[in-house]
Amino acid sequence: MTDEDPRPQDARPAEDSLAEYRRKRDFTRTPEPAAAAPAPTARALGSAAATPAASAPSLDATDGARGRIYVIHKHDASQLHYDLRLELGGTLRSWAVPKGPSLDPSERRLAVQVEDHPLEYASFEGTIPEGEYGAGTVMVWDMGWWEPDEAWMKESKGHQVLAPEEALAKGDLKFILHGQKLQGSWALVQMKGRGAKNWLLIKHKDGYAQSGVDITAAAPDSALSGRSLQEIAAGAPPRPRQDEAAVGGGPDSSGP
Repeated sequence: MTDEDPRPQDARPAEDSLAEYRRKRDFTRTPEPAAAAPAPTARALGSAAATPAASAPSLDATDGARGRIYVIHKHDASQLHYDLRLELGGTLRSWAVPKGPSLDPSERRLAVQVEDHPLEYASFEGTIPEGEYGAGTVMVWDMGWWEPDEAWMKESKGHQVLAPEEALAKGDLKFILHGQKLQGSWALVQMKGRGAKNWLLIKHKDGYAQSGVDITAAAPDSALSGRSLQEIAAGAPPRPRQDEAAVGGGPDSSGP
C-alpha cells in the first residue's frame, strides 16, 4: 500500500487470475478493457470503455477511496442479469446474479461465480458486439465501495473475524456495501453440495433491508452515466449523475 492509496491491499497477484478473462475475449473487437499485466494496487479510475458513439464518464476520484471497489453491472446479454463485482486481491471477484439483488432478507438470490475481471472493468459501460463473449449492452447499475462486516462476524457462530480471502475460502463472506443504490450488510454464502461456483446473495436484516420493493425496477438506470440500457446501446450521451440511494431505503426506513 502506498502513501497515496489508503485502501486495504490484498496479497493475491492480479496477473495470475485474469488469464481466463483475457482468453475469452478478442480485444481487437470488444471495447472491454484488456487489462494487460495489471498491478495489484491499480485503481479503476481511468476513462470508461464504451461504444465509439459515446463515452461514459469515469469514476470520480472518491469512488472506492475509503475501501475496496464495489460495482454491479446490468448486462443485457442472451438473458438480462446483474454482475456483482468486489475488489479483492487486485481484481474484481465476480458473480452473475440472474434475478439481481433483493433488499428483502427472506429472498436468497442465486449468484454464480464467474472469472475475475480487471479493476478497470469497474467503469466499463458500453456494448459488446455480436459474436463476442457476453455480447450485449453493459451498464454500471450501482457503484461505490465495500468493507468486511466485522460486527456481524463477531455476532455469528464462532465469533471469528476473518480476512475476506479466508471468508471466501470458507464459503461465507459477510460485507457492507456503500453504494448509490445498495447499502448496509450483505452475505455471499456458498451453496453446499451444489458445486464451487454456486453461491447465494443475501441481504442482512438491518436498517437498509426492505420487503415489497424491487430495487432493480425502482432504480433501473446507470449510476455512472444516468442512461438506460437502450440509451447506452444507442450511444446517447451521459446524463448528470443522480443519487438514487434513497430508493433503497436507509437506517431509519425500516426496523432491524
